[in-house]
Amino acid sequence: MNPKMETSVDFDDPRASRSYRLKPPRHLGVKLGRLFADRAENFIAKKGLVEDLAIYEKEAFPWVEKLEDHWEEIRQELDDVMAFRDQIPSFHEILKEASAITTDSDWKTYFLVAPGMQCDANQAKCPRTTQLLEHIPGLHTAFFSILSPRKHIPAHRGPFCGVLRYHLGLLVPEPKEQCRIRIGTQTRYWEEGKSLIFDDTYNHEVWNDTDGFRVVLFVDFARPMKSPYDKLLNWVLKAAANTPLLKEAGDKQKSWEKSFYKK
Repeated sequence: MNPKMETSVDFDDPRASRSYRLKPPRHLGVKLGRLFADRAENFIAKKGLVEDLAIYEKEAFPWVEKLEDHWEEIRQELDDVMAFRDQIPSFHEILKEASAITTDSDWKTYFLVAPGMQCDANQAKCPRTTQLLEHIPGLHTAFFSILSPRKHIPAHRGPFCGVLRYHLGLLVPEPKEQCRIRIGTQTRYWEEGKSLIFDDTYNHEVWNDTDGFRVVLFVDFARPMKSPYDKLLNWVLKAAANTPLLKEAGDKQKSWEKSFYKK
């Protein structure tokens, strides 16, 4: 099982449930909205072609093997990117919504694919990585996620269970046990060349308690769905690209690429 983890699941811990929120709703309208959202997410998850889990084994997704087999080629392109790490925008500088969990310069994001975003220059810098990403069915988002030493990402959850999350360990500092992620009630740490797949609508939290940089290839991909729900999910994900939030992120990414590569 890779990456390694604490295998016990405490089902009595509320964090073991997708419906867990950090701040319970106080008003009736919000409570009803949350109840509807939870039921909708559970419905989507149950119509999937994969089991509804917080963390998945890589064998559930055959395309993972190809990325692991070629991880060193991705790492080589990452090494070139890391040479100008300080000039890469922080996550919240591209996606305003990320300001809820990070506002410093210790979480950098080098985007390769994202809804409403053109990353042509970044892709040209990383042609082999871009080529390998094409093997991921339902690819939604992909970027190098770069955490600085001693960076902590507080507990949070993703907005929509229609996508699952994939991490490929590329640069993992020692001791690797101090570079970890908690998903629900389970804790794992990354290993270079190894994969981690999870549902990010489960409460999760990240620590890099080392003196080195941690980098993963961060991917969101569409949850494999039964027909006809796969078509409905595809429509929802495509429509998301037209939301003001993602359009703004696309404009910011385009502006950064134009300025950086012009130099």
